[in-house]
Amino acid sequence: MPGPVLATYRLQLRGPASGASFTFADAERLLDYLDELGVSHLYLSPVLTAVHGSSHGYDVTDPTTVSAELGGAAGLARLSAAAAERGMGLIVDIVPNHVGVARPEQNRWWWDVLRHGRASRYAHFFDIDWDPDDRVVLPVLGADEDVADLTVAGDRLRLGDLAWPIAPGTGDGAATAVHDRQHYRLRGWRSGACGYRRFFAITELAALRQEDPDVFTASHPEIARWFAEGLVDGLRIDHPDGLADPAGYLHRLRTLTGPDAWIVIEKILAADEALEPTLPVAGTTGYDALRLLGGVFVDPAGAAALPGRAGPGDGEAALKTAAVTDTLGADLGRLCRQVAAAAGGDHALLPDALAALVGAIGVYRCDYPALAALLPTALAAVEADRPELAVPLQLVATALAVDAGAAARLQQLCGAATAKAVEDRLFYRDARLVSLNEVGGDPGRFGVGAAEFHHANTVRARDWPQAMTALSTHDTKRGEDVRARIGVLSQLGERWARTVADWQHRLPCPDAATGMFLWQNIIGVWPVDGPPDAALAARLHAYTEKALREAGSRTGWAQPDEPFETAVHDWLDRVLDGPLTGELTELVGEIDPHARADALGQKLLALTVPGVPDVYQGTELWEDSLVDPDNRRPVDYALRRAELARGAHPKLRVVTAALRLRRARPDSFLTGCYTPMPAAGAAAGHLLAFGRGTDVLVAVTRHTVALAETGWGDTTLSLPAGRWTDVLTGAEHAGVTAAGALLGELGVALLERGDD
Repeated sequence: MPGPVLATYRLQLRGPASGASFTFADAERLLDYLDELGVSHLYLSPVLTAVHGSSHGYDVTDPTTVSAELGGAAGLARLSAAAAERGMGLIVDIVPNHVGVARPEQNRWWWDVLRHGRASRYAHFFDIDWDPDDRVVLPVLGADEDVADLTVAGDRLRLGDLAWPIAPGTGDGAATAVHDRQHYRLRGWRSGACGYRRFFAITELAALRQEDPDVFTASHPEIARWFAEGLVDGLRIDHPDGLADPAGYLHRLRTLTGPDAWIVIEKILAADEALEPTLPVAGTTGYDALRLLGGVFVDPAGAAALPGRAGPGDGEAALKTAAVTDTLGADLGRLCRQVAAAAGGDHALLPDALAALVGAIGVYRCDYPALAALLPTALAAVEADRPELAVPLQLVATALAVDAGAAARLQQLCGAATAKAVEDRLFYRDARLVSLNEVGGDPGRFGVGAAEFHHANTVRARDWPQAMTALSTHDTKRGEDVRARIGVLSQLGERWARTVADWQHRLPCPDAATGMFLWQNIIGVWPVDGPPDAALAARLHAYTEKALREAGSRTGWAQPDEPFETAVHDWLDRVLDGPLTGELTELVGEIDPHARADALGQKLLALTVPGVPDVYQGTELWEDSLVDPDNRRPVDYALRRAELARGAHPKLRVVTAALRLRRARPDSFLTGCYTPMPAAGAAAGHLLAFGRGTDVLVAVTRHTVALAETGWGDTTLSLPAGRWTDVLTGAEHAGVTAAGALLGELGVALLERGDD
């Protein structure tokens, strides 16, 4: 039977129709490898029935069944049983906030609502903004005029390969006349109109009202069965902040799963935000830890020299306000109507007041009890900055006092605005050091000092010892090793500033800010042995398109500026096969050893700091992933098996040593204390060390560019009493130990005390 959750390994499942199949059966065939690696639990991407051919599983169409494409309920049961035979267990990702509606006929709840309107038994499952004619607006057409191209096919309307139901008794006549009699109204997706709350602004994902007990009961029977039958040991909850009442949902979920289930939530915390302590969960999925783990290798000395900061108009508050009024305009309009109705009055500046208020809230949502002071503070800040909004802000305050629904809708809008403004705008515009532009990160905070790192982990050990720690996820903007290489540029501040200015002068990007951003990503994945091959070049072009459109400065998804995009792609081709390739290869060759050192260091920290580490699929070896879908590419497990057998790959050595030590000494990691261990000597700032429990000690090297020039000199670390063996190398140490001897060629050490 599975034991406690000590370490997870994330697997991205896909059915055959996705073009890159990886099913329950494939996961079962990996169990021996993952067991040997030292993993305690497989962490599965969503497994409930999703849109046919889904490559990720977050577009669930039937939350009551396990995906037949992945192997169905029987396949999940076989995987669970096979894992249990090895003492391993399963963690499953679930998606309570929304369902997939890209193909309405595949989602029986949504199809029924479109067919029967308000009379549907499922109408209250969705957060629908019915228009005055009791119709729901569906922004699914290329343009409004495409309604003229509809055809009637039996009991449905069709346009190409899309279909929508026809209400009983309304199917006679021309297609446009039939459309006008339906419970929905088809609109162009660029219109800005939408009749239902979505996941952020994704039309294909319709939000569920989990605050309604009927919805919770209807959407969780399969999940309840997993725990009743002992198939699953824990859950990862996708974006609970999108729910009207995330705390209430999590308490209901805890009752359903029982007290022993390991539950972590995809809660994205601001750098100075603490997780609500009353939530019945083990903690977050680790973006807060990721900021610490990568940030501690960023050299603050580079902050002043590096160019590329986003301009004043690209600040988080301004971008959130813009997102609310533009991308999320339909949600803002609905909130305005609800506030006016609850407050008993309206005001012409109410939309401005709400948009400014959302911009002033610096977290995803602020209605958790521990954050109670944030909303009145934001109200005060907005009124002080814009006195003309005083009256509409009073309406907002009144509505929040008397209408819980309006209060929840404000918080849901705040979360969506934060995601669109920060993750999908700011992180693609701020180009000072793009490795900082990560989910849960803050590019305005240039790295993490040792004191902050140690204190944050001391608090983690005390308050959230079983929260997840992560370096890479399916949502990270760049893979962990790519971020590590880019982070080295912080140690080369003035030199990098001169180099990139020279390159931009000799091979100018059509937009200077875009160029500053893309140069770093190119450095992050550029091969050490020369220019990228055709496959990597194609991946970089795909990344460039997404980066340009997410930034939204010169082009976008809704209205792409094709001449501008073509010009940038042409520039990228000249970078990949032009006069600078030799210089790029030379620079990458110079910084790569430092990047590898940082990558090993952050990996060891991720596996040993307080929390339960997740190894994202494939990241036990060096990897060069960019943003999704690039980071969901199939993994070469034959190569990883071969490297595990050889035992020589440095990153794999670190992963297996740490995971196996966690298995051998679980108490040290699950409940053991975290003890910072300062070094002494001239290069003490380059050594970061701490103890776990009384029998594990971790040490890593940082800021290695400067260290390569000065050496360790007289730097030492005083080890606690006893003899200590480095499980990575077999070297033994005791007492006051020279840093160079302790850290050796790998630059990291994982010590186990041998004389308890």
